[in-house]
Amino acid sequence: MTDDQQAKNSYRQILKYMGLFGSIQGLTILVGLVRNKLVAVILGPGGMGLISLFNSTITLISNATNLGLPVSSVKNLSEVYEEGESSKLHDMVTTVRTISFTTAILGFLVCLIFSTLLDRFTFSWGNHALHFALLSPAVAMMAITGGETAILKSVRQMRPLTQITILHVVVALFTSVPIYWFFGEAGIVPSLVIFFFAQMVLTCYYTYRLFPPRLRYERRRLMKGLGMIKLGIAFTISGIFTSGAEFLIRSFLNNHASLLEVGLYNAGFMLTTVYAGMVFTAMETDYYPRLSALNNYPDLRNQVVNRQIEVTLLTVAPLLIFFTIGLPLIVPLLYSGRFAPIVGMSQIIILALNLRAMKLPVAYMPLAKGDSFPFLVLEAYSAVLMVVAVCGGFYYYGLPGAGWGLFITGFVDIIVVYLFTRHRYGYRMSGDVVKYACMQLPLSLAAFVITQCLSGAAYWMLGIAVGLVSLFISFNLLKKKTMGS
Repeated sequence: MTDDQQAKNSYRQILKYMGLFGSIQGLTILVGLVRNKLVAVILGPGGMGLISLFNSTITLISNATNLGLPVSSVKNLSEVYEEGESSKLHDMVTTVRTISFTTAILGFLVCLIFSTLLDRFTFSWGNHALHFALLSPAVAMMAITGGETAILKSVRQMRPLTQITILHVVVALFTSVPIYWFFGEAGIVPSLVIFFFAQMVLTCYYTYRLFPPRLRYERRRLMKGLGMIKLGIAFTISGIFTSGAEFLIRSFLNNHASLLEVGLYNAGFMLTTVYAGMVFTAMETDYYPRLSALNNYPDLRNQVVNRQIEVTLLTVAPLLIFFTIGLPLIVPLLYSGRFAPIVGMSQIIILALNLRAMKLPVAYMPLAKGDSFPFLVLEAYSAVLMVVAVCGGFYYYGLPGAGWGLFITGFVDIIVVYLFTRHRYGYRMSGDVVKYACMQLPLSLAAFVITQCLSGAAYWMLGIAVGLVSLFISFNLLKKKTMGS
């Protein structure tokens, strides 16, 4: 096979899995948007803010107690999977499950014991200690689900991963909405527990068919897991910084503004970082295990990183432009008219997502390599910067200021990550990456300027025109990469 054919196959593989998981993410997001629309109408911004506070808190506890296993174990499992030894793979799966079950117990106990402290730190009104205590099983279930999902990713079980994703959001829709309808805000805690329970059951159903459930508490096995634990602890600490940053931002908004602002900020954050960022989630599912298997081939690894950036940027840029232009219609459609203040903030955040498309593939290099301390430092500084930038921006300029805070964080992030990986791993950005960035990023900036300066027919005509130009460029370049000229 010639080098040109290998390159085309590589681009096709990236597009295949991004297309597969992107379409699945699109479907799940569509169902999720219906759910969020109904929840927003039933509970309003205040109820959405309450859900956000509970979610960010239990995510913080989960990240603090799961030893980073959902991410760190992918590296070890992927390497063993590539060796092709079935007995060794089953042994590693048992090790991962044993450690993840242990962290599930730890997370449960931490959330239960410190429920009163969590209430005092999160809320300035009411008594929510019982709510946090009741959410402790959710923390345990998140740990188990994380370990099982890592197993599926590592052994390239893409079909089960897609099925789990679809089934989970459907179950969430048909369980949470009736609960909120009948019980209002009182149904938030049981709805969250059911949500994570369904996720755990669905994931275990698929993994247990591949690898029957088995736990082994042996010194030898735990010693084998030290590598995962070492990297995982670094990821845990970084997760504490990341989740802690989101937690501190929401607590700041709750204490210095109101629950209404928390709900609005969370809606804007979810709409952009989660929904518009679906391509990034699709990328991570296939890319991280593939990159982890190339640790001993630096030239090939750099090639894979650059190709991933090219495809990600070309795929996401047109989507983000159309999303930016359409936000004045999308926000009231997906939420309600009461969420209109998030439009400006969301349009600013989308600018940062363009930078994220170029940063994320590179940012996985320390993680795939197993360099725990550098990864920790990069994540820690980013989290601190985000808290300072977002809280400072909100304090002076409200929700748009919070959006600019996230943009500043993303802009500084990409510079630091590129400088670090160039020095540490010898990473070099390819000429194609630079060329495509020079084509697409100015168009994204032009779309943002249109949202700030125009209105009426001119807004829609020029905005759609910019999006079509971006789409035309991406389509032709991707066609050339995969099919040839």
